[in-house]
Amino acid sequence: MRIGTLIRQAERPFFSLEFFPPAEESQLPAFYATVEELRALRPLFVSVTYGAGGSKQRNTLAVTAELTRLGFTAMAHLTCVGARPEDIAGFLRALRSHGVDNVLALRGDPPRGTTWEDACGPFRHTVDLVRFIRRSEPDMGIGVAAYPAPHPESATFALDRRHTAAKLAAGADFAITQLFFDVREYESLVDDLRGRGVEVPVIPGILPILSLESLRRVLSLCGANIPGKLYLELEEAHAKGGTEAVRDAGLAFALRQIRSLIDMGAPGIHLYTLNRKDMCCRIAEEARF
Repeated sequence: MRIGTLIRQAERPFFSLEFFPPAEESQLPAFYATVEELRALRPLFVSVTYGAGGSKQRNTLAVTAELTRLGFTAMAHLTCVGARPEDIAGFLRALRSHGVDNVLALRGDPPRGTTWEDACGPFRHTVDLVRFIRRSEPDMGIGVAAYPAPHPESATFALDRRHTAAKLAAGADFAITQLFFDVREYESLVDDLRGRGVEVPVIPGILPILSLESLRRVLSLCGANIPGKLYLELEEAHAKGGTEAVRDAGLAFALRQIRSLIDMGAPGIHLYTLNRKDMCCRIAEEARF
């Protein structure tokens, strides 16, 4: 079933989960054991990431197919940077042959050492990919990414919101946000889309802060903003109790975010799991929705 339909039919807030395919086959048993333990969260759907330039496409296909076989509604990430139409069409056919009916359509980043102009190929933007999927596989469920704060390459909030609205209008069923740390940014994004007549569900993506080092790495990669007060709280926690204290403070903040988002009407929460069952189970247990 298309995930967009499941979201609209959901009678209460839900969790969805994002997994990273293991790089080595030897890691698969531990990975699937983690997935099974997280079944207790009753995720509405799960998603499987995709390497830059399609570098892990085979892993994504295999893991998404297996999760579908195990009874999850599974969605494969699909990036289009550097891809040819026949490559995308072939991947979509392979997914459908394994019973996978949903993809998260993304532009993606060029492989390391190449420029965007050299790598972009026939698909310059996500909206091009969404249109292609909708033509090639009309019944495929399509999600896209949305940025509560502008994408690092967007010049303004307004331009970024127009791009998001265009992706959704091109045929996407729902959006999942990039991580963020200020719920007002999510509220502003949804209000802007509704003002443009775009009514598709927007699911907030949450990544708990586990350490100052991981936070700095994530901020450098995605361009998210962090409120100064929160950063100072994390630095104070680190000074008093090291990485463990930062992790506790980060999880507490994520729970406050989640409660605020549900209170303001978010349909559910998409957890960036980092394949860490303890973190996800703790959040689900304490969120209580």
